[in-house]
Amino acid sequence: MVRAVGGGDSEFRTDRTRSSADDAALWRRFRGIAGEDARIGALQRLKLTGTAPEAFSCHLPDLVPPDTWRGEALMRDVWRIGMERLTLEPAQPPWSVPMPSRHFADRLHRFDWLPDLVSQGAAGIKRANVYIDSWIETFGAFNGFAWRAEPTASRIWNWMRCSEHIFSGDSPAARMECLIRQLRFLSESLDHTTDPKTRWIGSCVMVARSVCLDGAHHLDDALARLDGECTAQILPDGGHVSRSPSRLLSALLNLLTLRDVLQQAGHNVPDYFGKWIPRMGAMLAFFQTEDGALNPFNDGDEGRPEAVSAALDRLDAPPRRFTFAPKSGFQKLQKGPVRLVLDCGEAPPRPFGDFAHAGALGFELSDGPARLVTSCGYSAEVNVDWQAAVRRTGAHSTLVLAGRDSSSFVTNDESRLLAAIGPEGISAKRLEEADEIWLDAQHGGYKAACGLLHRRRLFMAGDGSRLTGEDSLVRPISQPSSDDTKFINFEIRFHLHPTVTAMMSRDAIRLICDNGAVWRFKTSHEGTRLERTVYLARGSVEQPEQIVMAGYADPNSDGNEPPNCIRWAFLKEAAA
Repeated sequence: MVRAVGGGDSEFRTDRTRSSADDAALWRRFRGIAGEDARIGALQRLKLTGTAPEAFSCHLPDLVPPDTWRGEALMRDVWRIGMERLTLEPAQPPWSVPMPSRHFADRLHRFDWLPDLVSQGAAGIKRANVYIDSWIETFGAFNGFAWRAEPTASRIWNWMRCSEHIFSGDSPAARMECLIRQLRFLSESLDHTTDPKTRWIGSCVMVARSVCLDGAHHLDDALARLDGECTAQILPDGGHVSRSPSRLLSALLNLLTLRDVLQQAGHNVPDYFGKWIPRMGAMLAFFQTEDGALNPFNDGDEGRPEAVSAALDRLDAPPRRFTFAPKSGFQKLQKGPVRLVLDCGEAPPRPFGDFAHAGALGFELSDGPARLVTSCGYSAEVNVDWQAAVRRTGAHSTLVLAGRDSSSFVTNDESRLLAAIGPEGISAKRLEEADEIWLDAQHGGYKAACGLLHRRRLFMAGDGSRLTGEDSLVRPISQPSSDDTKFINFEIRFHLHPTVTAMMSRDAIRLICDNGAVWRFKTSHEGTRLERTVYLARGSVEQPEQIVMAGYADPNSDGNEPPNCIRWAFLKEAAA
């Protein structure tokens, strides 16, 4: 049940069926070590004090176009994160009332919203300064929750993105003193953390600090640290090691911002910037859909088209185009406006698999700007339990056998999070002849438990108006027959985008896109049905529909015939 709580002109809306104890338990479970309050001793507290520069020597450029919709909502005193909303009195700081959840508070303390508020002109800048001064008064000395390493690094980066407006010549000295105090704390924290997100954004912050505040003091050390993180977190084909398109976007924007500020300050840009930025740009273009946003693989959302364009437009040359990313583990089929991207890679190694999804052989299908088939998606804005739920195989457009996940989830002792591992034997072969494209992919994620391989074949021809698929469950030749002949339940799911309206008919499921394009899904498999699902990748929990084909597999089948072989097709209807 959702209800309003509060008095006067302030009100916050949240799910009140969850107690504070439940919220704390969920936070500990799904955030692990990174979610624990930071601690500081008396000696470390002394190290945070000291002189602060009077002003920025140069300002960090803000390359990301603001989200004006969010900025306008903040000017109306509406703070919305995921499904939770806080409505306050005019200019009332959000931390002056109880938070709906730890997740809500965590997102607030990162100040991702600050550039959007500043974009609202003089009134927005004035209000932004009021909020920053209030935050400093409440949390500026130290606060265990707000000063955790990752949100501290994000907060500093966002403050520096807006430094021209909040660190002007007449700004209170307390602002600069608090910024430097956080920078000192972060600098020491970086030497002890193994969290990849903290290490990346923290390394970027240290370069920005040296250029903008410290007169290039320790710049070589900061750039060397960032070089190490690029090597660790960017794959040779330009993808992010997490296999998340939106994390790739963020990382690329970070590097482009630092490249610009180095040039602005008259410093040499290291060679590794020229190595990684073009590769990352090409991989970002690989994931960009015709609507300008991104495919939401792993812990990635759709993102905003404006942010994607901001990154791609700043490349020195148009991004290289390709259809297979071997290191990142993705294949693309494209004919005309019809585009399919298949996940055919295993989960990244620890600690990068802490947020990876078990979505092997799932795919994203779109027709121009119209998205058709997707997954349940992901969003950092949505509560942590939802973020965890959509990591499961059933949240992806692929086959689920015996209710199991295709990847294993094993506790990472360093982070206390469940890291995805595998699946074993995942591979994809590609064949192109004339105007036809074939993909033949498989994985062995169910082999140990069920003795069967999942094989998915995809075929696209002509102008892309027909996508034919075949899912089969195969007993490997090298494996002896199973003595247990009991059939094993399976489900093949195709999660539909929220912009699709599905209508069941006698011989097909009709799919109507919001731009007027119409597709039909056909299969001879009995038991095909429509069910509700969820979609997170646009920042809230939406409830579109999914196509489900359920059945029972023979544990000793070679996968050539039903029930272990299921054929299906997506067919585009000609425009009237």
